[in-house]
Amino acid sequence: MTDRQEPELPFDEPGGSPSGPEGGTQDQSELADQPEPTDQPEPTDQPGPKDQPVPELETTKADDDRMGLLDHLGELRGVLIHSSIAALAATILCWFWSAGLLDLLIRPIKDQGIYFTAPNEAFMTRLKISAVVGLFVVAPFIFFKIYGFILPGLYKRERRVVTPLLLATTVLFYTGVAFAFLVVIPQVMTFLLSFGTEALEPLIGVGPYFNFVARLCLAFGLVFELPLLVLFLSVIGIVNPRMLLRTWRYAIIIIVTLSAVLTPPDVISQVMMAGPVLVLYMGSVLISIAVTRGRRKKENQDLD
Repeated sequence: MTDRQEPELPFDEPGGSPSGPEGGTQDQSELADQPEPTDQPEPTDQPGPKDQPVPELETTKADDDRMGLLDHLGELRGVLIHSSIAALAATILCWFWSAGLLDLLIRPIKDQGIYFTAPNEAFMTRLKISAVVGLFVVAPFIFFKIYGFILPGLYKRERRVVTPLLLATTVLFYTGVAFAFLVVIPQVMTFLLSFGTEALEPLIGVGPYFNFVARLCLAFGLVFELPLLVLFLSVIGIVNPRMLLRTWRYAIIIIVTLSAVLTPPDVISQVMMAGPVLVLYMGSVLISIAVTRGRRKKENQDLD
């Protein structure tokens, strides 16, 4: 056997440097100048996890805003549900007195008589009377629920204005409806039925008569809100007493036109609506004077 020959190491001489790829040698000083490898990654300019915004915080804020909106929608749904339940309960209760309510409704034309021409007309009329009277009865409760819904979003100064405004709205609407039913409708029916002759006798259906009375009562209830409308416009500064007094001729024309549109085409109902509305208009002018003086007085105090 022959002795295995040891392979030659790529060093030119003992203690020398390894040869490069071209056969040259690298100086040991150059090897010493090279940085030693480390296991840690090189630092970068990119922000770390601590510098980056936490997405959970933004999500939480968005969720809070969403929950706030959902809470308001839930409260509004509660108001609608409670109002609907109250109106339905009042309608059911009024149904048991619908016969007496119908007799009260036809009292102005009881002598002439009233009829129903369809098999279900009497039933539907009694149902409509129950619904309208029931809604009329629970209207303060519905207004109170709506007021409770918007109350948390009002300032203390606004609450002092809204509370009496709500009460005045309810009172004026009921006053207009009562005036129409007790005063206007009997006079209007007497006037309209007077155009009959011996050969032309009235045959009034209960359905059209109910629609006639309901429309007239609603019209008077709405026009009796005129003082509140003028009060609101005076508070926000759109109208002033001088403007109302200067345009009284135009106001009369508008009132007469509205009376002709909202009432049946007869002179009695138009006059009986236009007269009270003109009185309310003059009252609105007085309200506007009071509001304007109070606002100017407050502005002068603020300047002092």
